[in-house]
Formats: sequence, C-alpha cells, structure tokens
Amino acid sequence: MATSEKYKRTNTNGMQHQPLDVAIVGGGLVGSLLALHLGKKGHEVSLYEYREDIRTAELVIGRSINLALSARGRRALAEVGLEEALLGHGIPMSGRMLHDVNGNRKIVPYDANTNQCIYSVGRKHLNEVLLNAAEKYPNIHLHFNHKLVSANLDEGNFSMVDPLTKEVKSAKADLIVGCDGAYSAVRKEIVKRPRYDFSQTYIEHGYLELCIPPKADGEFAMPHNYLHIWPRGQFMMIALPNQDRTWTVTLFMPFTQFHSITDQERLLAFFGQYFPDAIELIGRERLIKDFFKTKPQSLVMIKCRPYHVGSKALIIGDAAHAMVPFYGQGMNAGFEDCTVLTELFNEHGTDLDRILSEFSEKRWEDAHAICDLAMYNYIEMRDLVTKRSYLLRKKLDELLFWLLPNTWVPLYNSVSFSHMRYSKCIANRAWQDKILTRVLYGASFASIAAIGGLCYRHVTMGHLEQLSTAILSAFQLLKPNASV
Repeated sequence: MATSEKYKRTNTNGMQHQPLDVAIVGGGLVGSLLALHLGKKGHEVSLYEYREDIRTAELVIGRSINLALSARGRRALAEVGLEEALLGHGIPMSGRMLHDVNGNRKIVPYDANTNQCIYSVGRKHLNEVLLNAAEKYPNIHLHFNHKLVSANLDEGNFSMVDPLTKEVKSAKADLIVGCDGAYSAVRKEIVKRPRYDFSQTYIEHGYLELCIPPKADGEFAMPHNYLHIWPRGQFMMIALPNQDRTWTVTLFMPFTQFHSITDQERLLAFFGQYFPDAIELIGRERLIKDFFKTKPQSLVMIKCRPYHVGSKALIIGDAAHAMVPFYGQGMNAGFEDCTVLTELFNEHGTDLDRILSEFSEKRWEDAHAICDLAMYNYIEMRDLVTKRSYLLRKKLDELLFWLLPNTWVPLYNSVSFSHMRYSKCIANRAWQDKILTRVLYGASFASIAAIGGLCYRHVTMGHLEQLSTAILSAFQLLKPNASV
C-alpha cells in the first residue's frame, strides 16, 4: 500500500478540493513520475503507454540505456520518496576523464571545491522503480498497449487504440497531460491550433551505441566514477558506467562520417586513427559487430509554446522541450517539470486555468534556455575541453567559486548542482563573462601603462609594442568562451 490512501478530497493550504480525473499519455520516466506526484495528492490518475510494460519487455536497441541524474531530478524523486533508492542503484561520477589519441587520460572534476557528482542510472531500472511505486497507489491505474489516436483538447475527450488488437477505446478526463516524448501525439493535436509557436531542429550529427565489456575478472575496464570522453573536435565518443560493470559507449559524429564507414577495414582504420585505446577496450570483433548492427540515430531539438490548452491539456518533458543529450539534462528537466507543476497544484488547488497558464508562462523560457545550453555543451565536450583557454577559465571559475561561493557559481555547477532557473544560469554566465572581460581588459592596459612608465627611458617603442602584443595575447587566452 502506498504512503497515502485515495482521498475523497485533496487538501491545499487547509482548503479541500474534489480530486481530478487526470489522463497521462506516456508511461516513460516523466509520465510515471508525474503519476506519482499527482497520485500522492489524491487525484485519480490513468497512465497510458503505447508500448508493452517495460518491466516485462526487452530493451530497445539503439536507445540510451543509462542517464545522468543530477540535482533537479533528485529533488523531484525525493518529493515522492524515491531519491535514496535510486542513488543506491546509481554510480557516482565526479568528473570527466578525457582520452587523447595516444591513450593518455586527464581528469577534469565537475566541482573541485565540494566534490559534487552526477549519477549514472539505468533507464529501464529507473522506469521500473517508478512504475512499481505507482502501482501501489489504488488511485493510479496503468494501461499499456494504449496509443493515442485522437483528442478533443478543449473538452478533455480522447481515444486510444490497442496496437495489437486494434480495439479503440474512448475516455474523458479533467486534465490530459502529454508526457509522450519528442514525437508527442498530444503535441501533434496542439500544433494544429492557430498561432502556435513550434520549431523542430535536427542537427547534422547522429549517434550510435557501442559497449565496453567488463575485464576478465568481472571488474570495470576503466575507472568507473567518471564520465569518459574522447573529444576529437568535430565528433566525440563518451562512455557511462553500468551496474553490471559494462560501459555504454556512444559515438557522436556527422552522418556524412558515419556513411563513409562502409566496411570493417574502414571502421578499424577510423578507430585506429581517432580512438586507438577503445579498440582494445571494446574488442575488435565486438566493435565490428555492434557498429554495423544498427544505424546511427538522429538528434532533435524541439521548442514550442504555450504548453497548455485552456484548462484541459498540458505537455511536459520531451513533448514540450526535447533537447540534444549533451548536458545530461533531458530527464532532469522533465523531472523538474513535475516539481514545478506540483508546486502550482499546492498553490492553486485544482484551479486548472491558473495552474496550466502559469506553468506555461513560468517554464517556457527555462526550457528554451536548457535546449540552447545542451547544443552549446556539445561544442564544449567534443572540442573546447582540450583547449588551454577552456581549462584556464575553468580553474579561474573554481577559484572564484571557492572565494565567493554565493556570488560566483560556474555555469556547469548552476545547471547540474543547483535549482537555479535555467534562464538565470545563462544570465549568470553572461554577467560573469562581462565582469571578466572588464577586469582582464583593465589589467592588460594597466600593466602596459605601468611597465611603459617604468621602462620609458630604457626601451624602444618597438619593445613596448611587443610587450603590448604579448599582454593582449595572454588576455585572449583567458578571455571567456563565447556566450551561450
């Protein structure tokens, strides 16, 4: 039995409200977590998933099997009592371990001051934990093999079809919430409405998953408390640890490059040139088999607004803001949607007009911000992490964060280890860039003036010009990276 029985009425700030009938479309991570949040408040929740029950299904090839859990996702899990259970299953990663083309490795901590970490968690395990928890609530009802085929979002009416039997069922709800991913059927209904803002962007890079097996003794083949990255400028490879001592390896690169690798000779030559240490880690035969087993998958970013239709429908998670995976925030942002929505329920009871409109207004700017940050972080991971300017800026950020922990919060820390609004994270980084630019320009010209004054009688104008050039070159090295 769940911690709370089905209520006859929900309670908000001492006021009682009649519980709502809520239909959640999509039984993945965000949908099952939202079911718990709303079920815990006493609402009658029906969760519809078009696939079979993931707890009895085999893993889908080509879909990421592990994810990075950070502060925003942890809080949403804590609110339904599941944070500790998931952290016990997850593998902490305290930083990035960079692999160069010669096999040398370099550690770049996420947070050198407080040693905070993100957690590698299994997608299937996490979904199973959420569904098992939801199943314990008598007011949460799970329906698998139910695909949305039509909906009247103004009235709350919708129809589902069983993909196997083709049986169609119709239902009505006080609220329909689309948690059905980047290719959302609920959003497809919303997009039909006039003057709706929607954009869909596919990037020219795709991804393909490989696997590093355990060593002969059953242990991890690499240090496991890190996210491993092979940055190669225009493409990269990453590896996240799994609980069974394997590694999920993901190769990101342009589709044109994928298409140029047509046989095992070209594959081995490519890996021999760019990822030589990975051949031994993965295994030659396994690399060939896994690379040609599936086709590279696409990466899409979706922005839209508003997220609601009147008082009857809402989209959250990837349905509202699908993003590329390079900041590890897709799941965390979707989980934070659940937190924000629950806070609005706490504030407004069952006034769906206010709850849904405020959610859209409060959330769209942050969702667009993290979509942009995720695109930027791909450039950082595949290229900037190897540059001296990036490493110097990171060291400077760490020092200032240590000196001024409440004032100077580095971008990555604000995104992954705080609950600062995503839009505020970008504004905060822009402010930091502005401060550093002013300080470094000021220091450069002050140095030129001071040294020029001291050496005026002993050096020629040519020497001063050389000194000026050297100081400005140093400034360019320390200059903040392009704003995001």
